[in-house]
Amino acid sequence: MPGFFFPHNNMTELNGKDDCKLAEGKIHKKKQKAFGADLKNYLKCMVPHIESGIKTSKSRNVMLSAEEVIQWSQSLEKLLASQSGQGVFREFLKSEFSEENIEFWLACEDYKKTKSDHLHGKAERIYEEFVQSDAIKQINIDYQMREATAKRAQDPTHTSFDEAQKTVYILMERDSYPRFLKSKAYRNLLNQLQTNTSS
Repeated sequence: MPGFFFPHNNMTELNGKDDCKLAEGKIHKKKQKAFGADLKNYLKCMVPHIESGIKTSKSRNVMLSAEEVIQWSQSLEKLLASQSGQGVFREFLKSEFSEENIEFWLACEDYKKTKSDHLHGKAERIYEEFVQSDAIKQINIDYQMREATAKRAQDPTHTSFDEAQKTVYILMERDSYPRFLKSKAYRNLLNQLQTNTSS
């Protein structure tokens, strides 16, 4: 897949291997209207024919269907179970300056699949990036949970971040997820896919 560019001040080339994710460490200072442009570019990557009219559902190139996008509205769990859903939701969270939540959640999911001999290094990285009090992408958890998570990360097991991950999940579920479903970008995406499917 060829590289894609997001229209930011600091342009970041994306490629298929990065699964259309922005490079880490990029400064995100964008206005709400920039979200639409980012989402459009992200979707062009996920759905190659979104601009020229999506091919019929039999086309193998189409990775996103109206049915899948409708399923995202059933629960946050279904949204996050979809690779496309994760990407679209991440773009929405970026527009609200809270993408650290999904990034932490995804890092925890990856951490749970880690081989035991690699746990220590990954635990340290997750702690430094998301949990410690001066972390660049600090998640919104209370002091007690931060301290408890820090202790668990020092002697890591596969469940070291479970409590913090659950807290962040609930925060997204109660706060960001309902706003995402009401967002113009989500409704426009669904309408466009439904229109293209029926035409």
